[in-house]
Amino acid sequence: MTTEINPVALSVFIFFFVLVTVMGFVAARWRRPETLAHIDEWGLGGRSFGTWITWFLIGGDFYTAYTVIAVPALVYVVGAYGFFALPYTIVVYPLVFLVMPVLWKKARDHGYVTAGDVVHGQYGSRGLELAVAATGVIATMPYIALQLVGMTAALKALGLTGEIPLSIAFIILALYTYSAGLRAPALIAFVKDIMIYIVVIAAVALIPSKLGGYANVFAAADAAFQAKGSGNVLLGGHQYVAYASLALGSALAAFMYPHTLTGIFASSGARTIRKNAVLLPAYTLLLGLLALLGYMGHAAGLKLSSPNDVVPALFQTLFPSWFAGFAFAAIAIGALVPAAVMSIGAANLFTRNFWKAYVNPAISDAGEAQVAKVTSMLVKIGALLVIIFLPTQFALDLQLLGGIWILQTLPALIFGLYTNWFRAPALLTGWAIGFFGGTYLVWDAGWKPLHMISLGGEPFTVYTGLLALAANVAAACLVNVALRAAKPAMA
Repeated sequence: MTTEINPVALSVFIFFFVLVTVMGFVAARWRRPETLAHIDEWGLGGRSFGTWITWFLIGGDFYTAYTVIAVPALVYVVGAYGFFALPYTIVVYPLVFLVMPVLWKKARDHGYVTAGDVVHGQYGSRGLELAVAATGVIATMPYIALQLVGMTAALKALGLTGEIPLSIAFIILALYTYSAGLRAPALIAFVKDIMIYIVVIAAVALIPSKLGGYANVFAAADAAFQAKGSGNVLLGGHQYVAYASLALGSALAAFMYPHTLTGIFASSGARTIRKNAVLLPAYTLLLGLLALLGYMGHAAGLKLSSPNDVVPALFQTLFPSWFAGFAFAAIAIGALVPAAVMSIGAANLFTRNFWKAYVNPAISDAGEAQVAKVTSMLVKIGALLVIIFLPTQFALDLQLLGGIWILQTLPALIFGLYTNWFRAPALLTGWAIGFFGGTYLVWDAGWKPLHMISLGGEPFTVYTGLLALAANVAAACLVNVALRAAKPAMA
């Protein structure tokens, strides 16, 4: 893929990037509250977002540059296995429909801003609150980094290499997030999602016609996989358990992240959340079409230095320069929106569950908002360090590692909505076993999120996050039984 600068593509890219930058700063005056010097307003948009704003916001931070870059890249390399993102983005919405309105009501009634707030309110444990909050911040770092990986791929296709272009975009993102809070990505998400839909529809409508039709696309992909001896356009029998467990684990983790919970807490009501659980699967259709671009990369005969280049290379090779610039702008903006929400979600956690809990319990509302603003910028810097120091082969693996961590917060956050049986020490023990055990298994597998299991028969591969979660819940139950036996619950 050439890296020479194309003036037309670059001009179109700059136009749309400037457009969303202006929107980001204007967002401070959009649905303007009396003051942004309150974490409810800066970090949750005043808890006032209705169905459409919530739909674009959650869609904007759930279907990200990861969607556009990493999923087609994985499909390009391994074939059908890369489509695991489709079932998980369907499985997750019944969970959202049933559980998230209950969580939203508890957060609204008690003024909770973060998952850590909910856990502390339920169990009164600072240790468990800190574990949940720290996990949220740590798991968000690689997810933000993933967005920057996606942006880097788009900038590289434009011929903008090195650290300066990414740094400029990074600084702009930090500034308008600082000034407008959650309102900035909420407003920009409208433009981002419309652009992504245009790009994907154009791609799946026009690219196959230039490559001899879908039959030829699948045939070329199949031939490429057979030639290299790995991958397939259909799942192999040994991949079924890995595929299903990866989809289920990813679905359970998806709405434990600070950024998706931020979108939930910012909603105006439980009905808004339920309506979005019904409407958001429309994005999954988009995701399936995007994944097919991985197969199209084989049919186009692309010569790539990295699988992450497959989508930019397709647009650069098969479309006119102006549309390629538009597509690259959509990808870059698709990184900015979720990165902004993620940094806000992590900043809310740090402010409420560390700074206020341990450093300054008497902090004012304005002080909370200021700490959150500064922290949101520091979180972005931390994400850059993740890119530098975490050894990963695919951007997808980067996110999956964070998924294993954040999945371990599910028992502490969700179980308490329905039962008072669990005690904080038991949940904290389970979290520690799941978090550190899962991390060890990933490290032992060469930083891959899948683990081989043999139960006497033919071995099979399972998503490490589910193994860690099973150990988490089992340990929590055993410790809880021991605690209750030692000190029966008071009536």
